[in-house]
Amino acid sequence: MQPPLAVRMRPSTIEEVRGQADVLRPGSPLRRLIEGSAGAAGPLSAILWGPPGTGKTTLAHLVAQAAGRTFVELSAVTAGVKDVRSVMEQATRERSLYGRQTVLFLDEIHRFSKAQQDALLPSVENRLVILVAATTENPSFSVIAPLLSRSMLIRLTSLDDTQVGEVIDQALTDERGLGGQFELETAAREHIIRIAGGDARRSLTTLEAAAGVALDGVAAGREGETVVITLEAAEQAVDQAAVRYDKTGDQHYDVASAFIKSMRGSDVDAALHYLARQLEAGEDPRFIARRIVISASEDVGMGDPTALQTAVAALHAVAQIGMPEARIILAQAVVHNALAPKSNAAYSGINAAIEDVRAGRGGAVPAHLRGSGYAGAAKLGHGAGYRYSHDEPNAVGPQQYLPDDLMDAEYYRPTDRGWEERLGPRWRELRAIIRGIRPGR
Repeated sequence: MQPPLAVRMRPSTIEEVRGQADVLRPGSPLRRLIEGSAGAAGPLSAILWGPPGTGKTTLAHLVAQAAGRTFVELSAVTAGVKDVRSVMEQATRERSLYGRQTVLFLDEIHRFSKAQQDALLPSVENRLVILVAATTENPSFSVIAPLLSRSMLIRLTSLDDTQVGEVIDQALTDERGLGGQFELETAAREHIIRIAGGDARRSLTTLEAAAGVALDGVAAGREGETVVITLEAAEQAVDQAAVRYDKTGDQHYDVASAFIKSMRGSDVDAALHYLARQLEAGEDPRFIARRIVISASEDVGMGDPTALQTAVAALHAVAQIGMPEARIILAQAVVHNALAPKSNAAYSGINAAIEDVRAGRGGAVPAHLRGSGYAGAAKLGHGAGYRYSHDEPNAVGPQQYLPDDLMDAEYYRPTDRGWEERLGPRWRELRAIIRGIRPGR
């Protein structure tokens, strides 16, 4: 029985690796390690940190391919200190008897205890082994500091849609893969790319499963023909319907529009539905978070000022956490926006002010408000008659702030909803004090 498609298609050279161009650039520490570069700068151990399917195991195998190296693989899930010591003994024999250096690939190093990681230190420090450790967790919290200081920390990123597509296309034609026996429909290809979520291994696993479904549907007597992998076969393979959503087409804008309008309309169920549609279609969660921030200010505004705080916190949290956990944070911000009292008073106010400015309204800044902190300002009358607000009762006093031609402008008009209901009477009181006595009236 042959190995899984993802194993068969594992890159055997640097040129076959998709993504990670930055960490594999010529002259980079990782590339030098893979190429077995000699010289005063010897090989360094490496900790590969990144999401699943970004090539951590592949890069470890490439490191081991350099001449004069022996490859040993351990999983932190099942290995213990005894296994680590056994590898070190073997590495000593390899170096003493054959002059070969051992590459130890330790998968999921974050599962190793402090004592288990401590057991690696002497051999890593004297380069008895080249440690290539893989983790999906932040090494700053899961790997001991002495081991971090003796290794390169290499951050890997998820593949983009184009790179995942290249992985799929190569698997379809390469003799190690499906060898040109299958044809993949465009819709099926797009579906596999979406559900892969930047994970090359997942895309190949899904492709292999879809090929199996398609093969089962071939009629008797047509076994030698090219088998078409349809969208239905891809959906059946992963038990997940394709989301009708094009991130660059009309559906992208239609769903995003419905999402915003559902939050504005206070329908929390509809808002969560459109959030789910975007996420399942592979939409960038950072794009969604930005739309939520805009809605929190445009549609909720001062009706509930804390909605913007929640939205901005979600924006930063999503950027740090990523999917799939980001969906929880986005959902909280969506629920807050949808259920909050609505006010577009600030949004309408700035639009009205901009309209006046663009129409040429707004004359000179009143003399008493002009800057007076430079020589000659007093002679020009700048600052004369200015009333310092903190010297007034309740820090508010009568004074002209707007230019002469906009004395009666009212841009901000508070609603009677939510927190803004309390702002209305206060703003009317402030306005009466400020504009009750005006110079020249």
